[in-house]
Amino acid sequence: MSNPVATEVATLGAGCFWCVEAVFQELHGVQQVVSGYAGGTMAHPTYDQVCSGTTGHAEVIQVTFDPGAIAFADLLYVFWRTHDPTTLNRQGHDVGTQYRSAIFYHSEQQRRIAEQSEQDTEASGLWPRPIVTEIVPCTNFYPAEAYHQNFYRQNPYQPYCLFVIDPKMQKFRKEFPHQLTDAADNHG
Repeated sequence: MSNPVATEVATLGAGCFWCVEAVFQELHGVQQVVSGYAGGTMAHPTYDQVCSGTTGHAEVIQVTFDPGAIAFADLLYVFWRTHDPTTLNRQGHDVGTQYRSAIFYHSEQQRRIAEQSEQDTEASGLWPRPIVTEIVPCTNFYPAEAYHQNFYRQNPYQPYCLFVIDPKMQKFRKEFPHQLTDAADNHG
């Protein structure tokens, strides 16, 4: 009888969760990605409520991953390189506190790794401006409505997917081919 794989959870905010979900679903070692809301005060918010900017929540993804296949630090390496962590409450044309850059850590170890990863990224000169990503404990997570889950995979010809997510995914696949799942090679 084999032992089940021990998994960990990471919760990340990097703009529109459709974009972030699409990227992280393609990483080897990621078992599940759920789009949702975190960091706010309202219990069980709706998408419209989060978009109003009054809930305090950010659009996030919650990633279940096998740390034997991909480390939390590796997830953060991708995180820093697939969104702009220097823009406060904004990613591209998406503006508002719900689009903030955030790492919601689940343990003290994740906090330490996130803080070190941020320092290393800042020191690397990857971004010309200071990083404004918040690193805070994950105190709540609410899955988004069903139509937000697997959005890019289920709606590849939707205009937002064609004009915003597709270019991001092409760049991602080019820069991270060694970290992609075999299934990712079949997505375009």
